[in-house]
Amino acid sequence: MKNVKYTNVKGIVLTPQKTYYHGAGWFTPKQEKAYDEFSKALEANVTLNSEHSYVPLEHQYKNIRVDEHPEYLHDKEWAIATFNGDLVGIKTSDIAMFCYLPTEEDIGCGMEIGYAKALGKYVVLVIPDEEYGKPINLMSFGGADLVLKMSKLADFDFNKPEFNFYNGAVY
Repeated sequence: MKNVKYTNVKGIVLTPQKTYYHGAGWFTPKQEKAYDEFSKALEANVTLNSEHSYVPLEHQYKNIRVDEHPEYLHDKEWAIATFNGDLVGIKTSDIAMFCYLPTEEDIGCGMEIGYAKALGKYVVLVIPDEEYGKPINLMSFGGADLVLKMSKLADFDFNKPEFNFYNGAVY
């Protein structure tokens, strides 16, 4: 990756960084594996600011994770607060980034993709290499500005956004 670098007032060379919304399903072992790979690639990308980005699992209302406390799935206060917190995360991030598994699509990510697109955010779908090319939902396809293979994420220069079409089929 060829990055443009800037020097700050102290003479330190910096690469401009973007914040991102970390959208991903994490409900099955396959989604968990992809989530971990996605997180590592995001953190390795020098054009992204992981420290100031929004990771929904780190912003669950009252720090209650439903994978550890499924009884909160019936708690309306928890649900609406977590939902609205995620919308704030999308609104305040530069890029809406989604770990997308064609064989295990997450309906929550689908809603978030549409919301981010409606806000005019740059929407990126990142697909694990072994799933890249498999059919994806038409609405997710249409909501994406860029679709990347997971292996390309760590080196992509987000200071030079581009558009591309997904190479797989849609349904």
